Amino acid sequence: MRTIVWFRGKDLRVGDHEPLARAAAEGEVIPLFVLEPRFFGPGRARRAPHRMQFLLESLAGLQEGLSQRGSGLVLLEGPSTSALPRVVARWKVDRVWAHRGSEPGSRARDDEVARALEVPLRLFEGETLAPPGSIRTRAGRPFSVFTPFKRAFLKEAFAGWPHRAPESLPPLPAGLGLKAGRVPDCSDIGLERNILLLPGGEHAGRSRLRKFLTGPADLYETLRHRLDRRATSHLSADLKFGTLSAREVWQRSWENLRDTPSGTAFRDQLLWREFGYHTLWDRPDVLERPFRNDFLVFPWEFDEKLWTAWTEGLTGFPLVDASALQLLREGWVSNRARMISASFLTKHLLIDYRLGEAHYMKYLVDGDPAQNNLGWQWSAGCGCDAQPWFRVFNPVLQGDRFDPSGGYVRRWLPRLDRLPNRYIHRPWEAPARVLEEAGVRLGQDYPYPVVDHSRARDRFLEVARNHLRGRVEDAGG
Repeated sequence: MRTIVWFRGKDLRVGDHEPLARAAAEGEVIPLFVLEPRFFGPGRARRAPHRMQFLLESLAGLQEGLSQRGSGLVLLEGPSTSALPRVVARWKVDRVWAHRGSEPGSRARDDEVARALEVPLRLFEGETLAPPGSIRTRAGRPFSVFTPFKRAFLKEAFAGWPHRAPESLPPLPAGLGLKAGRVPDCSDIGLERNILLLPGGEHAGRSRLRKFLTGPADLYETLRHRLDRRATSHLSADLKFGTLSAREVWQRSWENLRDTPSGTAFRDQLLWREFGYHTLWDRPDVLERPFRNDFLVFPWEFDEKLWTAWTEGLTGFPLVDASALQLLREGWVSNRARMISASFLTKHLLIDYRLGEAHYMKYLVDGDPAQNNLGWQWSAGCGCDAQPWFRVFNPVLQGDRFDPSGGYVRRWLPRLDRLPNRYIHRPWEAPARVLEEAGVRLGQDYPYPVVDHSRARDRFLEVARNHLRGRVEDAGG
């Protein structure tokens, strides 16, 4: 039995990879990755530079893991819809195995590939903890609120046990001229390597998981929102690219944290991720439109100067600006900072959440359509289980609470480093003498706020009330 194990960019690992483990136990295996033109074509990588760097490093790690076990990763020029049927016939393959994807584009591609193949395409579960669509209300409908979804999952679902990585793999079939391909590097696809990004690959992901579980995990419940502390797992990119499986992270967290407050809080985040995938499975249109129908024609505004200030970290609100710069340079932002920045864009500036969502997708290392959309619609108040539309984060008070000493702001805005803690999140309130001693010239070294918080909040609330008045709030139908 000769099997192509089709790696697809969201399962770049050897451990807990059911198609690989089962195929290796039953016959010959051809591990395969298709270099899709929409990602690897000329100029395409610049549309998601940080994710492409992480992807390349993860592919290199996968290549190494397969080679160490006696096999190798075969690279094929895409698109997969035409390339896979061609090589299946040429290599006399009996079947193609892969992990199922939840995104609309992945599902459409798989349907097209399945129709074109003359052998079976079997899709295994592995992107999520439970098969998307399997967690339902008593009426058989998808959940639209997270907490009941979580209760149902914990009551009904079982994540299963991770599959051990094969100790050895059969060599690539002889007589076909197959060999492990050379994984492109950043220069091959027109990118300059960014040394600030998290390193990709299964080995790096396991190291991150180990450091988290033996380090800050015990204090996760109390410190996870602190912006000046490294208290989160930094595993979001590993989960997005599948260098670690959600099932393994779930199991390892249970083994190390059990049902402690931190263990429960951490696994709740894995279930929030799960909720996003299940929602996208049932409502793929959320990538294009608000989940709530009463936000379909919301009167968003657009001001080029305000948009540029937000994207470049020049709003005059230090916490918002620090998160903007971290996104551009590091490709990662903590969940708390994402919420604050998204709230500011949509509610202080009245700019459509979809623009912010697309900006984040361009630069995030962990940019995942299901998760990014879920977070942005939550912040804008128009999504599945969204925060109340009338809640507007105050970026100054959020800074006082979650960055009390200003460590986060000082890291990304060193021009404010000498400001006292009292003014680090509100430099415009600092007396002239304090600003002079700190070497800060507002309007030159750092901008004045682009909006007044109270007035911007009142404006949004008035616009939202006028829009929603008389409309029946519809959670998506």
